[in-house]
Amino acid sequence: MTSLIDVIFLLLLFFMLTSTFSNFGEIELSEATAGKSTSSAPVDRSFVQLGAERVVLNGSPTTLDDLVTQIETGQVLVSLDAETTSQRLVDLLVRLRGRDGLSVTVLE
Repeated sequence: MTSLIDVIFLLLLFFMLTSTFSNFGEIELSEATAGKSTSSAPVDRSFVQLGAERVVLNGSPTTLDDLVTQIETGQVLVSLDAETTSQRLVDLLVRLRGRDGLSVTVLE
């Protein structure tokens, strides 16, 4: 019985020492709400198609770095291709976050 307890403690020690304790970053996503817009001013809308290897802004091919300089304010609608990875979407959202007057909506 004591040898079984020793083995259990050794396994516990092994798993505790080999596990990783890392913090995962998170990106805040807000829910889209239905309803009438309170502002009557026209909103600049940009349509982005995001794929695994391509980025298209309003029908013109571009890169993620150029996309950041081309979009300043307004609303960005993001459409995802079937092969788009979540990391690719996170890369786009990280580049666009923190800008005043810019809202990003990911379409299903």
